[in-house]
Amino acid sequence: MDVRQLQRQWIDLISALFREGFLDAQFTQLQQLQDESNPDFVVEVVTLFFEDSERLLNDLCNVLSQQVVDFNRVDAHVHQLKGSSASIGAQRVKNVCISFRNCCEERNLEGCFGCLQQVKQEYSLVKGKLEALFGLEQQIVAAGGSLPMM
Repeated sequence: MDVRQLQRQWIDLISALFREGFLDAQFTQLQQLQDESNPDFVVEVVTLFFEDSERLLNDLCNVLSQQVVDFNRVDAHVHQLKGSSASIGAQRVKNVCISFRNCCEERNLEGCFGCLQQVKQEYSLVKGKLEALFGLEQQIVAAGGSLPMM
């Protein structure tokens, strides 16, 4: 596939991510921090987000499965997940975290379980889409091209 086709695919994918609400302006700001001296900045930051999110989601499953649920601990984990998702612009994950925190505040166990499933789903979707985006970026660079400016 030629570089221009790959670049067009990249533009289409990133445009869809914004249009469908997966990403917000924070992701654009993250991209603007990347330069020649640190060409993998966005991938590195997002990879840390993936690692942190997986740990937090596991912790949430563990805390919610306890005989007596500590809603303060659940809320602390959700707060952390909300902050890290906001920092990379993962808007849909962040929005579910807002609802999740409301359920914690209300001590609504059923609501917390529902939000946990929803946040896992949104996380999985955004992770897959960002991995596809980064894969396209690697193909563009390997073909001798550069990433289009948005």
